[in-house]
Amino acid sequence: MKIGVLAVQGAVSEHVEMVDRALRGLGRSGSPAVVRTVDQIEGIDSLIIPGGESTTISRLIDKQGLRESIVKRGQEGMPIMGTCAGCVLMAKAGDEDVERTDTELLSLMDMKVVRNAFGRQRESFEAELDTVLFEDPFPGVFIRAPAIAEVWEDCRVLARLDELVVMAGQANLLAVAFHPELSGDPRVHEHFLDL
Repeated sequence: MKIGVLAVQGAVSEHVEMVDRALRGLGRSGSPAVVRTVDQIEGIDSLIIPGGESTTISRLIDKQGLRESIVKRGQEGMPIMGTCAGCVLMAKAGDEDVERTDTELLSLMDMKVVRNAFGRQRESFEAELDTVLFEDPFPGVFIRAPAIAEVWEDCRVLARLDELVVMAGQANLLAVAFHPELSGDPRVHEHFLDL
C-alpha cells in the first residue's frame, strides 16, 4: 500500500510521519510517498491533501497539471483525505471568500465550506472533539481552520465543534477541517487507511 501526500505546500512531513505511525499501529505493510507529479499520483493507493493556503494549493495543483488526475482517481474510488486547506478543496461549493479569491475547488464532496471559519492565525486553538468514529474524544488542532457549512446527498457529518461541522465523509473521501497530523493521535489517519 502506497499512501501519497501531496507535496505542493503545507505539513507534508508531518503527514508522512503520521501515515508511517498509523501503518505501524495497524500492523499493515505500506509506506507514505511524497507526491508532486501525475505519474506519482497514478502510482499511489490513496492521497492526502495537506493544509496550507487553499488558493495557493489550488493554483499549484494546476501549475503542476495534477487536477485532472486527482479528480479522476477520487471519482474512481481512490481514498482521498483533505485536511484544513485540503478540506476546502474537497468541496463542491465555497463561501464568498472562496469565490472572491477565485479558488478552484476539486468538487469531489457534496458539501459547502467556509474558509477561515475560526478566524486567522492568531486565533488558533485546540479542542477535544466528539466524533462518530471514535469512542474517546479526538484532539483537534485548529489553525486558520475552515468549517463545513452544509452537507448533502451521500456526504455525512463525522464531527462537530459546537454547531460547526469539522469532519465529513463520503464513500472513499474524507474532509477534516483541523490538523490531525499535528495532534499526536493517529486515529484519523488510521480511519483513512481503512477506507
